Amino acid sequence: MSGTNSTSGARGTTEDADRTPRVLVVWCPDWPVVAVTGDDPVAVTEGGRILACSAGARAAGVRQGQRLKLAQRLCPALELRDRDPEAETRRFEPVVAAVEAFTPRVEVIRPGLCAIPVKGPGRYFGGEEALAAKVGTAVAEALARRPVPDAVPGAEPVPEPAPEPAPEPPSAPEPPTAQVGVADGLFAAVLAARAGVLVPQGRTAEFLAPYPVGTLGDEALAELLGRLGLPTVGAFAALPPEAVADRFGPVGTVAHRLARGLQPRPLVPRDQEPDLAVEQRFDPPEPLAEPLVFVARTLAERLHQRLAGAGLTCRRVAVEVVCADGRAASRLWRHEGRLSATALAERVRWQLQAWQGAGTFAASVSGEGGGFTLLRLAPDGLSPDQGRQLALWGQAVADDRVERAVARVQAVLGHAGLRRIEPSGGRGPGEQAVKVPWGEPYEAAAPADAPWPGRLPDVWPAVVLRDPAPVRVLDGAGLPVTVDGRAGVSARPVLVVFQGREEQVEGWTGPWPAVEYWWDQALARRRARFQVVVGDGRALLLTVEGGAWYLEAGYD
Repeated sequence: MSGTNSTSGARGTTEDADRTPRVLVVWCPDWPVVAVTGDDPVAVTEGGRILACSAGARAAGVRQGQRLKLAQRLCPALELRDRDPEAETRRFEPVVAAVEAFTPRVEVIRPGLCAIPVKGPGRYFGGEEALAAKVGTAVAEALARRPVPDAVPGAEPVPEPAPEPAPEPPSAPEPPTAQVGVADGLFAAVLAARAGVLVPQGRTAEFLAPYPVGTLGDEALAELLGRLGLPTVGAFAALPPEAVADRFGPVGTVAHRLARGLQPRPLVPRDQEPDLAVEQRFDPPEPLAEPLVFVARTLAERLHQRLAGAGLTCRRVAVEVVCADGRAASRLWRHEGRLSATALAERVRWQLQAWQGAGTFAASVSGEGGGFTLLRLAPDGLSPDQGRQLALWGQAVADDRVERAVARVQAVLGHAGLRRIEPSGGRGPGEQAVKVPWGEPYEAAAPADAPWPGRLPDVWPAVVLRDPAPVRVLDGAGLPVTVDGRAGVSARPVLVVFQGREEQVEGWTGPWPAVEYWWDQALARRRARFQVVVGDGRALLLTVEGGAWYLEAGYD
């Protein structure tokens, strides 16, 4: 990587640089889209927003994090698909298996993104560049022969009929792509993979310097640094570490170490890590994978109890399976101390399905005497648990009966079948709450307690429509009521017409104008909300945007 030397604050000490391990990351762009079926343009949604989109949708202006209505307005032909974590895991397994041929220490950060340490494989395969080239080739071959979407795991492939002669046969879809990057530490290696570069050792801080401070992952810190005139990672890294610790505390210290190309925290060597792994042996061997899923839930609970008893938490959990013929497979899943026992068991199920879909154990479990003999969950990357604040007066943090009931319901409906409501940032009632599977960690994309100019008073509607319904709002002359750029109302609302039925307006208040992303033409949005009482005593929440009226919610 070419470029001038950065400041001494960004370079860090040689001792710290030597402590930061070299990491190789494989990144498959738009993997949630790859895992679902659909014609371009297509987008995958989660929580009412765009999670990932295809190249055709991106060319039309669709971006990650956009609201669905805006995305459909930018690309009317856009096909929306719900996220399918199981399919993402299953179809990423051939990629992980290809990387695993170079080292067994493959960490799946999430489907579509995995990492390996460089030190051992790099020496064996002739250096970092040779290793990256070989990994990239192996992954490209695995993606080129990936299974047909929605194929039944273990089913025999159906031979394709001979193509009929045609003047212009339709072109086959291009296989998904992957990019490989190498840098000091996992954080920089992920960015290097997205850029498709190999960052020389000791120059990671120089590589990170042009990135905006928002890349460090803390929105509040990024906003503060921007106000202080430190818009880039390099400018932040140039500050003295002592001054950063005094001004920004532990959060700023971690971000500052990342900006300098170091580990998030200094290494703390341990004499010997306790063996906290939990396992279940099967005698006779278990020929089916389904019983292993139920055992995994019990093992996950035992693992959490052992970690809590030792006062530790783990960054990753290794799922290990051994068959009667001696064949074994292992996979690392990121944990970070945030996964419940139910969520961890669900990931074990995803991993077993991925192995089955890839035919990993096809020969090991078929036939007499074949089957699984061992399921093991092993924590990796142990660190002290910072604990959590308990309730006062002996109250429990969570009622055990509720947890048991949740476990029973999720066993019937699936992990995502039972969801909880979490607060989120936004101005409309439909934006201020999201549904999250019970047991899954959640980090709001926008803080709920931030100032939101234009937000309605704290009177929550009883019913919020999933998709606002179009209505017409008319004045006394039968003309549509409009709102100008200064929030001026053209006339008093008299009638609300909904699905051909007219409702007399008895009272109204508003507007509450909201102007969002005025600095970004693709995301800019201007709307106003009204509270209206109609003739039968019902109170409605109406929204006007672009001259069109919508029914957004209703009050009791």
